[in-house]
Amino acid sequence: MLDNHVYNLMNQMVQEHKSLWRIKNMYIEDAQDCSSCKEFWQKMAADKEAHIEELERLLKAHLL
Repeated sequence: MLDNHVYNLMNQMVQEHKSLWRIKNMYIEDAQDCSSCKEFWQKMAADKEAHIEELERLLKAHLL
């Protein structure tokens, strides 16, 4: 059984991936007519990717 904080990290990883998928596959496409909104979603996607990388690093440290 995992410690609660490891479970929390895993759960957050899933949530970040789901959010990133929606941003890349829906939100950016929906904002095609608005360059400022499209730019916002692209920045948000980059932030999510950075969060995912950090979560992955933390999880590897706890699971190895």
